[in-house]
Amino acid sequence: MAKIIALTLGSVAGGFARYYLAGFVQRISGTGFPYGTLAVNLLGCFLVGFFSAISEEKFLLGPNGRLLLMIGFCGAFTTFSTLMFETGSLMKGGETLRASLNVALSFGAGFLVFRLGILLGELI
Repeated sequence: MAKIIALTLGSVAGGFARYYLAGFVQRISGTGFPYGTLAVNLLGCFLVGFFSAISEEKFLLGPNGRLLLMIGFCGAFTTFSTLMFETGSLMKGGETLRASLNVALSFGAGFLVFRLGILLGELI
């Protein structure tokens, strides 16, 4: 039950943080570029790296803390940070080709299916 509570609290906090931070940054920067999303993605990458280090290197974050902060908060805050964490884990394990493939497929295939979704939505 503690795991579910940690995941839920982190997810709710991450979702709210994403909404308010992205909106705040976008309001002060204007609408010419998605600075709000960029700020969220960059901060999320920093946070997941920080949380990863303090849990794996320093042992300051236990399993429920990881669920709360890395999976719950960062997962709801931005999935981009999860992409970076998983790619970093592949690199750390010597899987450079798989890490590169993960990035290429996530961006290339992700954009392709995004466009296909738009085309399908326009047809309906």
